[in-house]
Amino acid sequence: MALPGNVAISCGQTDHKPVGPSVGYRFEFGGASVVAAGDTVPCAGLDALTEGADALVHTVIRKDLIANVPVQRMKDTSTTTPRLRKRGARRKRPVSARSVLTHYVPPLPLSGTEDDWRALAASTFDGRVEMGDDLHRVEIQPR
Repeated sequence: MALPGNVAISCGQTDHKPVGPSVGYRFEFGGASVVAAGDTVPCAGLDALTEGADALVHTVIRKDLIANVPVQRMKDTSTTTPRLRKRGARRKRPVSARSVLTHYVPPLPLSGTEDDWRALAASTFDGRVEMGDDLHRVEIQPR
């Protein structure tokens, strides 16, 4: 589907050690903005991309759960946890209004633990938290 008008796409360096380089993308259209962060830990590049964004879509990992997996590579994985920074805690403007959790590590069982993931993210994030399962749709209203 083509959007009328101009869509601005910018990117910034993120931190996905030991893999690099890694980037996140910000999409802006009609006054609305969405950041697709991918695999990253909180970092200056991610902060710059998400400042004032309407939504942040990002990979999450439950380090408390993978600590029990007997595979060192899993234990060494570094990416954003569901514990997100509070909006405005260290910033002049909100990081984002909505957080969409995706690419869960470890994978979610078929059902029953979504509320745990959502609650963990909500404990440190003031905005709306959504589970970005397959075919999840995020609608942002232009300002």
